[in-house]
Amino acid sequence: MVNKISTMKTIQLSATLRSETGKKAAKATRKSELIPAIIYGGQKNIMISIGEKDMKKVVYTPDVFVVKLNVDGENFDTIVKEIQFHPVSDAILHVDFYQVSNDKNITIALPVVLIGQAEGTKQGGKLIQVVRKLKVNGLVKNLPENISIDVTQLELGKSIKVGDLSFKGYTLVDPMSTVIASVKSTRAARETQPTEAAPQQ
Repeated sequence: MVNKISTMKTIQLSATLRSETGKKAAKATRKSELIPAIIYGGQKNIMISIGEKDMKKVVYTPDVFVVKLNVDGENFDTIVKEIQFHPVSDAILHVDFYQVSNDKNITIALPVVLIGQAEGTKQGGKLIQVVRKLKVNGLVKNLPENISIDVTQLELGKSIKVGDLSFKGYTLVDPMSTVIASVKSTRAARETQPTEAAPQQ
């Protein structure tokens, strides 16, 4: 099975350089409705502050973005690598941005989208999506916005695994035995199954 490819979405955000580090400085930054963050993966680490409202556009969505950061007039192409949340309030405490380029492979988790009606559901089975995201590795220019998987041919009692998928331009990082989706038998499906005739005496 081959996925449908469409390039990753991009979003443009502005940020500012920050010179002070440490817990006290970070707390002061958050009071100003800004989030302390870092850009790494390039020639040097860059400490920045980014607006809380802007960051929510990236965090609270199922989409995965290439984040084009404008930092005091200098542009950086990045992806969000890690987000720290407050354990009680779930407020965003810190963000790690990884700088990307067209000649450097990255590993990132992309959302999985199932398309089509599975054959097994026509027999009363239930389509179960086991994983919502899969990790991929490749050049950012080759990465899709999601991994769309056609389940039309998926029969009752069968499953789609990572090893069943093929791609052009990038590879999956998850184990090949990882189950992505399956059609489980239900009572309705079992009732439609032919029963064996009782042996004649």
